Amino acid sequence: MASWTLCVVLVLALVAGSVGETRYEKFLRQHVDHPRTLGLMGHRYCQVMLARRQVTASGRPCKPSNTFVHAPPADLVATCKNPADAMGIHSTSTPMGITACRLRGGDTRPPCNYRARQLQHHVRVACLDGLPVHLAGTHASPDEA
Repeated sequence: MASWTLCVVLVLALVAGSVGETRYEKFLRQHVDHPRTLGLMGHRYCQVMLARRQVTASGRPCKPSNTFVHAPPADLVATCKNPADAMGIHSTSTPMGITACRLRGGDTRPPCNYRARQLQHHVRVACLDGLPVHLAGTHASPDEA
């Protein structure tokens, strides 16, 4: 009985934590994996990480794409100090390691099957109060395009 009660308490704490998270905390949960989680290779990385980070969840449609940045959060916070473009988006000064996850096939119902690509890209973020709160995309360096 005690283990069941502990399980319920842990689930409630997890749910309460995700409800009360800030936009910056949500950004970190959904997009930052530093250092990169070891032991997960290729497409399995996306399936496990998206489920573990509650980006995909039972009863909700699969997210079409998600990107994980393998850089320290402080580097992304520093990006908010870089000049913004006309849309208010800030871009990293140098490329960062990322894993781009894209939904495979046309089915948007779980189980979600993703393909993974390891890239070195500049990361574009929207910031609020000096913190990244939205991953606006990534792009290769001009000399790589």
